[in-house]
Amino acid sequence: MWALVGLEGVSVRVLAVLLAAGAGERWAGPGHKLTTMFRGKPVVVRAIEHVVASGLDVLVVHGAVDLTALARGCGARVVLNPRWIEGQASSLGVACDVATREGFDAIVVGLGDQPLLRSSAWSAVAGAADDLDIVVATYDGVRGHPVRLAASTWPLLDRTADRGAGQLLRNRPDLVREVACEGNPADIDTMEDLRRWS
Repeated sequence: MWALVGLEGVSVRVLAVLLAAGAGERWAGPGHKLTTMFRGKPVVVRAIEHVVASGLDVLVVHGAVDLTALARGCGARVVLNPRWIEGQASSLGVACDVATREGFDAIVVGLGDQPLLRSSAWSAVAGAADDLDIVVATYDGVRGHPVRLAASTWPLLDRTADRGAGQLLRNRPDLVREVACEGNPADIDTMEDLRRWS
């Protein structure tokens, strides 16, 4: 169990969430993009391994393709989003429900198709000051994943949108703090992406 000890010695429980439930509609290659080989391993395995290396408790939300064996093989837990076809926000909602039931204080969210996201980015965002509502990674000044959401923000999320927490970040800039991270936040959406980053 990963916890951040705050300034007053209070432990803040943080759950890492990898959203990996979508169908990958832009992918024109064989199979599902998350199970496609990338530098010798499936794309999603590369992504999970980086999160696990950060020391966080990891939950993979899957749906369109069963990732149970791959996720568990990396030491991550899995939860099914039966409504994955409704979009990314439904997966985020599933993750928030799990985090609420298990008593987590924050979630740190990333995407299963980002195999180059470093464990240091996960650690930096997870370890930002515990009194911040939303923490977002930036790469050369551009916002990306992962994003940390304190439990106080979960009721503010629109669970009907096709996107994740982006709308909340735009609507409530007063709650957002940026953390500069190193690494490559590129996602693998197309065969061209796969060739470019392989």
